[in-house]
Amino acid sequence: MAKVKTTYFCQKCGAQYSKWQGKCNSCGDWNTIVEELVQKPDPKDWKTTAKKEAKKAAKPLLIAEIENTPQNRLNTGNNELDRVLGGGLVPGSLTLLGGEPGIGKSTLLLQISLGLKFRVLYVSGEESQQQIKMRAERINPNPANCFILTETKTQNIFRQVEEVEPEVVIIDSIQTLHSDYIESSPGSISQIRECTAELIKFAKESNTPVILIGHITKEGSIAGPKVLEHMVDTVLQFEGDRNHVYRILRAHKNRFGSTHELGIYEMQGSGLREVTNPSEILISKNDEDLSGTAIASTLEGMRPLMIEIQALVSTAVYGTPQRSTTGYNAKRLNMLLAVLEKRAGFRLGAKDVFLNVTGGISVDDPAIDLAVIAAILSSNEDIALEKDTCFAAEVGLAGEIRPVTRIEQRILEAEKLGFASIMVSKQSKIPKGNFNIRIIKVAKIEDVVSHLFG
Repeated sequence: MAKVKTTYFCQKCGAQYSKWQGKCNSCGDWNTIVEELVQKPDPKDWKTTAKKEAKKAAKPLLIAEIENTPQNRLNTGNNELDRVLGGGLVPGSLTLLGGEPGIGKSTLLLQISLGLKFRVLYVSGEESQQQIKMRAERINPNPANCFILTETKTQNIFRQVEEVEPEVVIIDSIQTLHSDYIESSPGSISQIRECTAELIKFAKESNTPVILIGHITKEGSIAGPKVLEHMVDTVLQFEGDRNHVYRILRAHKNRFGSTHELGIYEMQGSGLREVTNPSEILISKNDEDLSGTAIASTLEGMRPLMIEIQALVSTAVYGTPQRSTTGYNAKRLNMLLAVLEKRAGFRLGAKDVFLNVTGGISVDDPAIDLAVIAAILSSNEDIALEKDTCFAAEVGLAGEIRPVTRIEQRILEAEKLGFASIMVSKQSKIPKGNFNIRIIKVAKIEDVVSHLFG
């Protein structure tokens, strides 16, 4: 008979305890420890499996003896997703996609399922087959290789997998699944851990890529134990504001590629449209000359982007000046303001400064420092900058303008979008070429002020 034991888990971090206590020693939260029933399967059920595993047990090998087999990735047909994944789905990999409710996680994966040339099994534990069909007809009326299954029990899912033999499996969502080996309710710490372990074993043994959808908590982290993110190969985050049409796909963890790539989508009635040129949506189309606006050239992974920096400088009404940023590091803003006051003589200590990166994205590239400086000075002097000028340089504590990496890509992107000039560091090593854009080289912050405002 199967042994049943009671265990206590923290519902936030997944820490395990032998008895209940008010505070979790791991994450420090109160009243998050819940009792769960954990059922261990009968050892008799595992005798056959243990014999098979003993025959094919792994043996240690020298690095020189290991065969280097190339990873043949599966192209999803979605360029933005493939870029974030590092070139496509790796066979046998487990990918976790998280995001806020209603942001478009299910729509994105269903859209990819309907467009794949491979046999796909889409397992939903939240919607009926009729609901999924209504959405599928709106996205792609003629799907050819997508099978829809509404099931939450992992044992039944694996039985259907044996019959359908899919090349890609999508689970919507991991919090709705439950296993016979665990008596806890779906969504509990032990169920999520057990179901994920079963899916990992299936993916590695069958060499089938599996994509999981995960719910998130009110703090923005993926719900369930933190070990869930360690178990999977790739963790993707789908971000955006439901009041806006644009969505951003980022990789927080990727064992098969970079985590610096970015995918941008536009939510439409027929699904998610890939945005191939994000610079056009991140720069406003306002024809009026407005002060406090500067264009910066930044990089997200291998992709150059032109983003708009907006600044507002005004006299502080109250005693303590406000420093507010959106999409930019507030501590770095304070540093740049100190540089302006110390090196350029601008008295901003008694003024409110507000900074915003348009488009709802967050940028930590130091190459946008010069654009931030230009936008602040433009707002402070109430003089509009030239619209066809952009910036790409870092500002140091001594007021020097420092070079940034891959300057040639930034210049080419600015040239492609029709900018007439770009301001860079005098130390930048720019390869010789026929650039149809004026390159302005500056060495220190005083040169920037004199060039922009005479």
